[in-house]
Amino acid sequence: MSGVVEARIAELGLTLPEVVPPLATYQPAVRSGAYVYTAGQLPMVQGKLPVTGKVGAEVSAEQAKELAATCALNALAAVKSVVGDLDRIARVVKVVGFVASAPDFTAQPGVLNGASELLGEVLGEKGVHARSAVGVAVLPLDAPVEIEIQVELLPA
Repeated sequence: MSGVVEARIAELGLTLPEVVPPLATYQPAVRSGAYVYTAGQLPMVQGKLPVTGKVGAEVSAEQAKELAATCALNALAAVKSVVGDLDRIARVVKVVGFVASAPDFTAQPGVLNGASELLGEVLGEKGVHARSAVGVAVLPLDAPVEIEIQVELLPA
């Protein structure tokens, strides 16, 4: 059964994907008290990366921004896998994003706006969060972007 949040995802023309299976020994998301922490989510679409490489070289900043939104959607799927209903989200507390960057690329915050904007569009005020944007040399599978989120849940 889908709730308000999933209805909003559908209104935006998006589909909440299946949880991306872990690439190693970890869980896609874990709950601790009133919080859910996701593992880093790659921009997987139907089990594959649509593009690989460094942002500012093989991947444009605009492409990477779209990929960051895909990561955020995958993160919401990971949250749902733990709590069952995205309407239980009280707010997104923190987003941490990693951008595989060409040496001279410095627009990591703009790339991560893709994730932040998606969370805002889907969750409204509940999607407003603190954020870190980090440029790195390489990410798993040569992904251009990786996002993790932390959400607080409403009391049961």
